[in-house]
Amino acid sequence: MSTQRSFSRGALGLFAAGVLVALSGCTPAPQTTPKPTPSPESSAPAPYDGPAVFVGDELDWFLPDAEEISGLLPDVGEVAAPTPSLIQVSDGGGPDPVPAICGAFAYEPSLRSIGARSVTWASSLPDGRDGWLHVLQFADEATAQALMDQYVGAAQQCAEFTYGGPSTFESTVRESDDGVRAVAGSLVIDNGFGGGNSLYRGYAAVGNVVVDFWQPFSGDAAFDSEQAAEFLRDQASDARKKLVEELTANPPEQPETPPAADPAAAWSTWEVTDRGVGPILLGSELEDAIAVVPGAKVIRPEWDGGQTRLVSPDGAASLLLWTGDGGTVVAAVSVGFANVSDEPREDPAALPAAGDVRIGDTVAEAMSAFPGGTSVRIVSSGEYFYDWTTREGAVIRFRVDRDAMDPAAVITGILTEDATLRQIPDFG
Repeated sequence: MSTQRSFSRGALGLFAAGVLVALSGCTPAPQTTPKPTPSPESSAPAPYDGPAVFVGDELDWFLPDAEEISGLLPDVGEVAAPTPSLIQVSDGGGPDPVPAICGAFAYEPSLRSIGARSVTWASSLPDGRDGWLHVLQFADEATAQALMDQYVGAAQQCAEFTYGGPSTFESTVRESDDGVRAVAGSLVIDNGFGGGNSLYRGYAAVGNVVVDFWQPFSGDAAFDSEQAAEFLRDQASDARKKLVEELTANPPEQPETPPAADPAAAWSTWEVTDRGVGPILLGSELEDAIAVVPGAKVIRPEWDGGQTRLVSPDGAASLLLWTGDGGTVVAAVSVGFANVSDEPREDPAALPAAGDVRIGDTVAEAMSAFPGGTSVRIVSSGEYFYDWTTREGAVIRFRVDRDAMDPAAVITGILTEDATLRQIPDFG
């Protein structure tokens, strides 16, 4: 019995062990957890290294705040809020300075600019006059830097000069490692007739931008030109860094080529773009531009450098072709009112439009369709504009019947221009 029981217990033990072995054979073998394969890291975009061309609201990066202006200049009162606007005097005239390069101080640089941001401030003195700072956008780097070359040259050569009478410019020039230049100083001009001006002046340039400020003063100068030049230089360098960051994150896109216009179509179907108007392209030779519009009546200018008018075959519309500085290349094309002699009165519906914006629309509609531009007032001629620009140096200018800061101002003319064809004066 005991032997049988022992056998039975042994058999049961072996059976149980066999079941466990069998069950263990059915259990999946432990799996090794695979190590995750690291995903390839997204490489950071290469820093933007193209032209340092600022456009539109990027000009705001150059603007000092009220506290900085007060720390930069003496006798600063209330500082107004910056505006996307520009007032040009454009009166010309004045004595011939000796040396000639000192004429750069009397030049109004905004006359060749295509965009601006401005800030003004009152003087804290009872009889003081306002100060101004302009951030001026030019069509390209070459234009802005050529202008700055002349300001640096004037600072070096015009410590003492003649502008009708004996005049002086006590100044400081500063340049950064990345080529940003700035000039600041006290300018005292004697016009030779018992009058003149005393101004604190400052200039800085980077890329296609020139910053220009002035503030009248009386008596002895109380201006730290070194501090001002270094501030202007550093402010411009910071703006350049912001531009590189912006264009690294959002590289500028190549402008799209508009579809070719049908020269035989009604001119009202043509579009004003940053390339031209209808089939007429900016940068074309004048005779080539005329040839692409078959059947148009051509009215030649009465003097060299004047505008050529093309009249549509049905007589309902016309265009003005503008050549730069008496040349033969079409620098601009305009429709509607242009402040020239013998202008026809045309139905706006018969004229080309800029997108959905036509002559007769309000400037508010132009600002909505073409944001980031500049409102311009020319004092000498009583003209008002809203200018919209591209990074390639093109301008679409909307002429309006009153101050463009008034959203109800009415568009009376539209012009498109290749502003890279503009020339700045050479003072010596």
